[in-house]
This record gives sequence, C-alpha cells and structure tokens, in this order.
Amino acid sequence: MNVAAIIPARYGSSRFPGKPLAKKTGKFLIQHVCERVAAAERIERCIVATDDERIVEAVRSFGGEAAMTRADHPSGTDRIAEVVREMPGQPDDIILNVQGDEPEIEPGYLDRLVDRLAAESPEAIPAATLACPFPPESDPRDPNSNKVVLDRGGKALYFSRALIPYPREEAAVADGGPWLLHLGVYAYRRAFLLEFAGWEASPLERVEKLEQLRVLENGRALAVEVVERACVGIDTPADYERFVARVANEQARQHGR
Repeated sequence: MNVAAIIPARYGSSRFPGKPLAKKTGKFLIQHVCERVAAAERIERCIVATDDERIVEAVRSFGGEAAMTRADHPSGTDRIAEVVREMPGQPDDIILNVQGDEPEIEPGYLDRLVDRLAAESPEAIPAATLACPFPPESDPRDPNSNKVVLDRGGKALYFSRALIPYPREEAAVADGGPWLLHLGVYAYRRAFLLEFAGWEASPLERVEKLEQLRVLENGRALAVEVVERACVGIDTPADYERFVARVANEQARQHGR
C-alpha cells in the first residue's frame, strides 16, 4: 500500500488571488504546505495539482513535485482525481487531499488519518477525514464552520453548516457542547476516489455546498479521526499577514531574540 498526498492549488482565489505564491516569509505559501506534508512519516509522495504554470514553476524551484491539470475542474477532488488517473498504483493505495492553504497543518494528524483508514475494512470504509472539538473562541453556530456528527463507531452520520446536534436549551451552546468542527482533509482509497469523482453532485450536497455529503448519500461510509485542535488556514490576505507574523515570532524565538 502506497500513500501519496496531493495538494490542489489554484492561482485564481476570489478572496486572495495568487495565494499559493505569497512569499513574505521568504518561502512560497505552497512551500510551507509541502514541507509540513513531507514531515508526515506515513506519506511517501507529495504532489501539487494546479492549473497554473506559475505555481508549477514555484513548486519546482524548491524541489517539489507539481502536476498540471485542466482549468475547468469544479472542485479540488476532481483536480486530484485527474492526477491520480495518470499515476501508477493499486486500488487500496491511500490518497490524501490536503488543502493548499494549510501551512500549519500538523504532520502527526496526517499520519493519524492514514493509520485510521488503513486500519478499517476496505469494503466497509473507503475514505476518512478529520474533525476536532470547537475551539473556545469560535461559535459553532457560524455557517462558515462545518459541523459533523458521528455514530458510536466514529463514522460520519451527517455534515452541515447548521448547528448539529441542535440544542433545545440555548445554555448548552455557551457550555461548549458536543460539537465537532470538520477539518477539510481527506484520505481516500485510490479506487474509491476515482469512483467518487465520477458521481454527480447529490441533492444534499447541492443544498449545503458540502462535497462530502455525496459520499453519505451514495450509501458509503466516512471514518472520522478526531484530533485535538484545528490548524489555521489562510483564506484572506489578513489571514496571511497573521501567519507571516507567527512565522517571524517563531524565528525570533528560535534565535533567542
């Protein structure tokens, strides 16, 4: 069983155009992501999947591997599937989908995700994802934060932008509650990824705008590995400036300043 991570990276982000190539830290943002992924012990290969030659050139400049894909893919999963179709491999190989704007992703979480899927029956569990308790400073009622509820075996029952489970008593929200924040990192068995990418968007997926619901609506299971905390993603230029400050502070700490 081989394990590869594929990082979809577009140039044309609506809120932050050119995001993968931001370089105020001295490294491209996509380089930070690749380095974190490469630090995971279970991942043997890391490929950036992009539709822009500038990103390909940047990745190759720091010794990374990049693959050009079509520009018209509706989702990162479709972009990854194009790359996987061209890769040699076995049906049970594991493919990770790691977002290209997660420069602080925990390598250990990626290892845990791989181990979780590898430990499951290939017939019963074709894919896995991550979740964590809601951070104290966040509000689970925020529709931009995706929630997931699990069965007793740690498999996803449902994903939603709405508050699930819904508290009959408002005080339960203030007390922290049982809410789990879904983290957008996935591990797929190769054969399932290619099957999944060929399905049409499902009704619930179209309503919630959550691609993972397509898996559940087609009667397949998603294992959920619950980790300790969320990693900070970069959605906007302001998010990136905060990341740059964190990098500078860490460098200063390491140099004893």
